[in-house]
Amino acid sequence: MKNLKKVDPQIFNLIIKEKKRQEETLMMIPSENIASKAVEEAVGSCLGNKYAEGYPFRRYYQGQEFVDQVETLAIERAKKVFGVPYVNVQPYSGSPANTAVYFALIKPGDTIMGLSLAQGGHLTHGASVSLSGTYFHAVCYGLDKDGIIDYKAVEKMALKEKPKIVVAGVTAYPPQVDWKRFAEIADKVGAYLLADISHLSGLIASGAYPSPVPHVHIIMTTTHKTLRGPRGAMIMVTDKGMKKDPELDKKINKAVFPGLQGGPHINNIAGIAVALKEASTAKYKKHAQQIMKNAKVLAQTLKEHDFNLISGGTASHLILVDLSNKNVIGNLAAEALEAANIVLNRNSVPFDTKPPFYPSGIRMGTPGITSRGMKKPEMKKIGLWINEVVEDIDRIKKEMGIEFDQEKKAAVRKEIITRSKKVKEVKKQVLALCKKFPIKEQY
Repeated sequence: MKNLKKVDPQIFNLIIKEKKRQEETLMMIPSENIASKAVEEAVGSCLGNKYAEGYPFRRYYQGQEFVDQVETLAIERAKKVFGVPYVNVQPYSGSPANTAVYFALIKPGDTIMGLSLAQGGHLTHGASVSLSGTYFHAVCYGLDKDGIIDYKAVEKMALKEKPKIVVAGVTAYPPQVDWKRFAEIADKVGAYLLADISHLSGLIASGAYPSPVPHVHIIMTTTHKTLRGPRGAMIMVTDKGMKKDPELDKKINKAVFPGLQGGPHINNIAGIAVALKEASTAKYKKHAQQIMKNAKVLAQTLKEHDFNLISGGTASHLILVDLSNKNVIGNLAAEALEAANIVLNRNSVPFDTKPPFYPSGIRMGTPGITSRGMKKPEMKKIGLWINEVVEDIDRIKKEMGIEFDQEKKAAVRKEIITRSKKVKEVKKQVLALCKKFPIKEQY
């Protein structure tokens, strides 16, 4: 980055600092991962200079010979990896991609049905604060007392509400999604079934997690989570989708462009193509399986230290923990762990009694640390460190006589964390582990 250093030393220095932060911390936010240098190079290439409004071989500008080939490669690779007849690789990210599906198929006021944001769904699945819950009539299904999607309740709701689109998608849901059961429900009411596999696409591409392709009509995924690509998204239509509506591919294309977006980000699409090539290898399949193995070992280690795991464990890359029995809120736990160089996020849990900004839980995942080559022994260490930090801040909180209203104050949380010797001890151990497993440039 010699040119950047010369032209803009401020941005250069911030990038260097962020690089160092990533190298010295455990990336455990489940929606994050570490793309290869090959992906980074594609995204940072001259392709970003090119305007390519339209679709391959049907553009509105000249000079498209090579970018047409780039986008076509990305499309064909995605078709092969996921086993679908149609893919659009132009969506800028997941939220606009889901919005494009809605725009293609329904009108304002029509009913959509998705998993409640408070119980593991996404903003774009019908949350009242988002476009999906404002422009459309959104009804949300939830989980049973065991933290599993209540499919009987989903069916009952679908029969009553007659949604035009059923969204089967999760962002904080550790169990396996039953695509077949969702298909039975959607088919019964004549709805389109949209699978949002943003968190799961890398696991699905490798065969480590069941594919929704035989059961759903449309699939949306981001490309920067378990798929380990650049920021971006894809919309796919399955054979079942094309059978339901032979014009579905054309409707999606029209909704993405010109309906929602202008020119595509060809440099990001090139990065997606590279990530898809990586995802088609035997090495990647082994890596995806390791993500899930690591998640299970980490979950078991946390359970052995009396952490309350939503649904009792995990069937994916993601773990959701209710900290109510640990006497700390998600904010305090996440901030203390970050001070120990373990980076995860606070998160609401199903039936949370605390407000969303001060939730009872934390959410973590294993994609980022698995990309560094960590396996079972490291998962056990990390689980132990999480327990040590949480136990110590609980002890200090009790000694200080801190109640929930005080715990909501950032200054109070900072004081608790500053007093913890265990946080400092764990940080040293984490730094040593990160040095042992440096970030890889290629996979």
